[in-house]
Amino acid sequence: MSPTGRVKWRRTVSAILLLTPLISGCVVGPDYQKPLLALPSAWSGSKKAAPARPPELALWWQRLNDPLLNGLVEEAVAGNLDVASSKAKIREARASYRQNVGTLFPSASGSGSATRNKSASSSSGSSESYSQFQAGFDASWEIDLFGANRRAVEAARYGMDAAEEELRATLLTLVGDVASNYVELRGYQARLALARRTAASQNETAALTRTKLEAGAVSAVDVANASGQAASTEATIPELEAAYATTIHRLSVLTGRPPAALTERLDKYASIPRPKLPIPTGVPADVLLARPDVRLAERQYAQATANIGQAEAARYPSVSLTGSIATSGLKIGDLGKSSSVSWSFGPTLTVPIFNAGQLAAAVDMARAQRDQYFIAYRASVLTALEDVENAIVALAQERIRNGKLASSAERYREAATLTRSLYKAGSASFLDLLTVERSLYSAEDSFIQSKVSIAADYIALNKALGGGWDGTIDISKPEVVDSRTGPHLAASAD
Repeated sequence: MSPTGRVKWRRTVSAILLLTPLISGCVVGPDYQKPLLALPSAWSGSKKAAPARPPELALWWQRLNDPLLNGLVEEAVAGNLDVASSKAKIREARASYRQNVGTLFPSASGSGSATRNKSASSSSGSSESYSQFQAGFDASWEIDLFGANRRAVEAARYGMDAAEEELRATLLTLVGDVASNYVELRGYQARLALARRTAASQNETAALTRTKLEAGAVSAVDVANASGQAASTEATIPELEAAYATTIHRLSVLTGRPPAALTERLDKYASIPRPKLPIPTGVPADVLLARPDVRLAERQYAQATANIGQAEAARYPSVSLTGSIATSGLKIGDLGKSSSVSWSFGPTLTVPIFNAGQLAAAVDMARAQRDQYFIAYRASVLTALEDVENAIVALAQERIRNGKLASSAERYREAATLTRSLYKAGSASFLDLLTVERSLYSAEDSFIQSKVSIAADYIALNKALGGGWDGTIDISKPEVVDSRTGPHLAASAD
């Protein structure tokens, strides 16, 4: 190349290098903006005059005042398999983000070869052997003219955020499930104790009735009814035992253990947890910040928006810079001095001309997918608002019902005590005693279930408001730790 040609070439390369940062600042496709949704200013039924207190979601399960429950929640967070899976998804999303960031930078590779050659002369009939050594270096850089790679990085970053929100959603569900199953377990324990006490009392009544039959004071019908009522109450015990065992199995699996692992630990009787009420619920806009499923849907919507730009950029020209240098010699030592050297450097322009509308269709697909994620985001917000409203109403009404059931159980308890005394004295019929004992058992059992429902509604309200685990989670440790990942002889597969 002449000196003039080399000067022109250097100017061309310099111009490309100077213009590249300016051109590569361009992007296509829509820029993401967080959607603004119209939300109610307050929950229905809330007092307009009083300012809404923000919800107290941190460690909300500790306000149930049960140390064993607190320990089970911590064990579940550490050992639950769904949580472990979500942590692995975060590691995957972070690796994908790093992989996409790598596309913004040049790539380079080196190569080398050594060959032994033999040539023969047709005139002299002699042959000559020689060695040849080659070394090379290749580099390439795709200039992100219209932001395809940067949109991919943006989408990967939103995907990383979405994976983290998915972990938060998994933890929220896990904490709620542990608390709900624990409350149900204590409820089954209380109902079992009630059923056994009631059956024992009814068996005493049946024995008393048989004594009266021998004295001629009652008929055989009364004895049959008394025995039948006791047997009917006893028949509820196996069903409650099965439900009780099921909750133990669920709690064990939630903590990452075999189903029966917690049986001995939970078998000791404890009262049904009672939450501190009322609890502040904040305003509807709080769910946009606290609910991980809402935040997850918003991040997925953002990721789908970035994907449009990536699809749109494929419709525009692309430019890449490639360069290579190679050297060869008859000795290794000649590669750096007495060798033949060749090199090349220059831009490559690729322009989509005709693809039968495939690229435009890809953009339309990306836009349609973005619409789906936007609708899913709006649906998640409405679902969150519905969950909170339902939980508020359910908790308020269950507290009213619980008060009525407490009064009902107390009155029936007094009636049963009085009727039993009158029956022993012969002043009341067995039908009166049978009716009041049935009513008392039903009222007391309903009262226990109502206490369980209050705790369950408290748990549901905290979940609906977005209360979950907000402690530290170590996601860096993989579940499977590989060994001998470097070069080694392959082991035979089993």
